[in-house]
Amino acid sequence: MRIRRRPRPARLTLRGRLTLMTTAVFAVLGSGLLVLNWLSSRQLLEANRDLVVPATAITEPAVVPSGPTSAPTGPFETPAAVTSPAQRFDDFQHTVLGDLLTRSLLLLAAFTVLAALLARWIGRRSLHRLDQVTATARRISADSTLGERLALTGPNDEVRELADTFDAMLDRLDRGFTAQRRFTAHASHELRTPLTLQRTALEIPLAQGRIPDDLKPAIRRALDANARSERLIAALLTLARGESEDLTPHPVDLAEAAGSALADLTDEAHEAGIHITADPGHAPAWGDPSLLRQVALNLLANAVRHNHHGGTATMTTGTSAGQSFIEVANTGPVLDPQEVPALFEPFQRGRQRGGDGSGLGLAVVRAITRTHHGTVTATPRPGGGLTVRVELPRRGRTVPPPDTSAPAR
Repeated sequence: MRIRRRPRPARLTLRGRLTLMTTAVFAVLGSGLLVLNWLSSRQLLEANRDLVVPATAITEPAVVPSGPTSAPTGPFETPAAVTSPAQRFDDFQHTVLGDLLTRSLLLLAAFTVLAALLARWIGRRSLHRLDQVTATARRISADSTLGERLALTGPNDEVRELADTFDAMLDRLDRGFTAQRRFTAHASHELRTPLTLQRTALEIPLAQGRIPDDLKPAIRRALDANARSERLIAALLTLARGESEDLTPHPVDLAEAAGSALADLTDEAHEAGIHITADPGHAPAWGDPSLLRQVALNLLANAVRHNHHGGTATMTTGTSAGQSFIEVANTGPVLDPQEVPALFEPFQRGRQRGGDGSGLGLAVVRAITRTHHGTVTATPRPGGGLTVRVELPRRGRTVPPPDTSAPAR
């Protein structure tokens, strides 16, 4: 069943966080190295000042030359300043350290950008296999199939260990679900024989008139209970088959499945006072014919049995956006949208839904649809009732044939 999820708030990916963290570490360490380099250069220049400027030159005062050339040549002109070797060395030191700082900052900025690009590339390379794990896990979750495995190759690292652990978990889940389905199928199959014997033992004397009149109502109630038990067991068998992936695909037209369901339920709909309208369109699909007929039968049976007298039901088949679909809409009680997802759980009918079904009809529809890699969407109608739409791929993956099935009610 398709479930709408809340949009997640925008967040930084792991690759982005690793890139930012690596770039920040590089920038901080580079800045520290720049500061230390600048301080070291300054200390070295100060320590070697005597090699450039003699000690006598440092203590000598600046001498202004005398003579006619030193006199001002105009009212606004002053004599040129004469600096000592120590002052010239200070200017030289200031210029060298300033240029060193500027160039170092430019180089740090360039290498920080390069570090960010390299960190992103390395992060993409390192997390690529983790992306494979995520994509495969998402595909397995979306398709509801436990037959696929990651089987991750590459170096035997933490990502490989995570993938192997995930595969082991899938193996255990697959074995558990397979055992559960096998138990359900076997138990249901074993229960059919005693129920058939009970029904025969009750029907024969009733048909031969050997039952006293005062016991006939009790016998008929027992036969009704027996029939309900047989329908429940048939529904459980169909549910187990629908959840099984051992199916062989064949070309199927959902319009034919809808026609078969309509023929089976015409009398029941007439007795319940439900008017059925069919709009069959060509809807080619790929799957197990008997199970897809069961989908159409369960959808229409749900529309008829959970309706009111004089209500309507509409069955439509066709294609849309590369998908084949079958859609059934019916009148009935008003449903709360929050109540709809529970209708697809086994033995759930909804608070306002009556009928004599077992509550497995829509659960069987969902199980078969998932096995055929399709989607189910249920929408409450504003005036009451429900619209259920099943969409199947026109060409699917391998899906294999099983035993006969009976309508789930």
